[in-house]
Amino acid sequence: MRQHWEGRHFMTQHGRPIRRRPERGLTSAGAALAAIVAPVATVATVAVTAAAAVAASDMTRTPGTASHTQGTTSRTPGDRARARAARTLTVNDNGKLHLLHASGSVLSEEGPVSGTLLGTARVSLNVGEDVTATFTIHARGGGSIVGHGSAALHSAGRYSSFAGSLTVTGGTGRYAHAHGAGRLYGTLERRYDEVVFQTRGTLDY
Repeated sequence: MRQHWEGRHFMTQHGRPIRRRPERGLTSAGAALAAIVAPVATVATVAVTAAAAVAASDMTRTPGTASHTQGTTSRTPGDRARARAARTLTVNDNGKLHLLHASGSVLSEEGPVSGTLLGTARVSLNVGEDVTATFTIHARGGGSIVGHGSAALHSAGRYSSFAGSLTVTGGTGRYAHAHGAGRLYGTLERRYDEVVFQTRGTLDY
């Protein structure tokens, strides 16, 4: 039986194909290429799978998770209120008051305040054997401080000295959360009802 080659096919004389002869060089090269490509394909498959898992996780994350994370870094109104309350001043103020009007033993006085707190004080004094007072200090730059005090009078002449204590109970504006306490000293001039005073204490706001 005669056989001949036609192209790459090994044919019999009658044109019937028989099994192709193995191409050893190509088979060896294909095996080497497969050995290189297979690990790369595996790594690519793992990377795609991981990316898909991350995307799926982001899509299924609930809105509450993000808001909770954001909330851990933001300050609440309570935090801001505590930060304001932590501010403390050591107060050393002086003032001179003049009479606005009198009604019996109650004197309404007003005048400038200088020292730690700058502004204007308005004071209602009830003068008897002792003196009691309520006050409002309108601070320069905004806000006010309110409180009360009491003191003992040490003479009944034209000039009466007094010494006692005062308490700050609140305020407005930046002093809305003000509280504090201190000592109060001064003199009361009886003819014109003028008051010179000095305060020492602490103020938290």
